[in-house]
Amino acid sequence: MNKAVFLDRDGVINEVKTSRVKFVNKPRDFHFLPGVKEAVAKLHECGYDIFVVTNQGGVGLGYMTESMLKEIHRHMVEEFEKAGAYIKEVKACTHKPHEDCECRKPKPGMLNTLIEKHNIDRRQSFMIGDREVDIEAGYAAQVTSLMVGNESSQAKFSFKDLPEAVKWICEEKN
Repeated sequence: MNKAVFLDRDGVINEVKTSRVKFVNKPRDFHFLPGVKEAVAKLHECGYDIFVVTNQGGVGLGYMTESMLKEIHRHMVEEFEKAGAYIKEVKACTHKPHEDCECRKPKPGMLNTLIEKHNIDRRQSFMIGDREVDIEAGYAAQVTSLMVGNESSQAKFSFKDLPEAVKWICEEKN
């Protein structure tokens, strides 16, 4: 079985609601947070499959199209690859926020689908997010949940940012 790290996108990988960008609705709005590319490359070196699982209700609400979202993700994956960081798959819930679908975090649908598809060992895997819905989705999928950028009473641990969380994973869990 494989071990994996599931990453939320906005607020973990890239800027959102900053002075430079409010929402990421176009590739030009996508700005990596400091040290993220290198951190994801380190996860790959430590033997983890890396997945991005993101709620993108802006598609369902009409703020962006499905094709624009795919373009944003293509851009993100290409930029990661240039840094030696490899994303195995990106999953996005594009339903409206209150549609009560099974894929929108805090429900574990996206994670469970990837876990089954890629033969992932839940006990050796992590969900890293910046909001409680990410933490809840991780626990619902039976992986260890880590919070970045915020404090969480639900997360196993909280970290300043993704590079700090990755350092802990690679040093403590390998």
